[in-house]
Amino acid sequence: MLTSDDLEFLRRPLHGFLNVADGPVRPVWFEATADGAIQLFTPRESPKVRRLDDDPRASIIVAAPVGERERWVSVSGRATVEPDGAHELAARLAERYWDLEDPAHAGELAGIQTLDLVRLVIRPAKVSRYLM
Repeated sequence: MLTSDDLEFLRRPLHGFLNVADGPVRPVWFEATADGAIQLFTPRESPKVRRLDDDPRASIIVAAPVGERERWVSVSGRATVEPDGAHELAARLAERYWDLEDPAHAGELAGIQTLDLVRLVIRPAKVSRYLM
């Protein structure tokens, strides 16, 4: 359901805004997979995981930054909590979003890697987009 243009846009280091049932919207790092899913990582004990256990619906919206034409992609669907691959995903995303040559960022990544992480995977049921 994601187009090749959507995937190209979603591969940029942009923040996504994640919403799960009964929860606040949170900015997140994310990755669009080759099969069109959206994945992110979070600590296993996070409120997001508890909320998804009760109601697996989730959505994420990603918008172009200031200075570019208005553009956004929204993905909503059922989210699953996956026990594997979160640490590898965190490392890939840290490399995408941060300069890991910076000792502060490298230290933050090292701290993230000590956490008990899971992957959240949203499989699209609905995709909306806008390009001005």
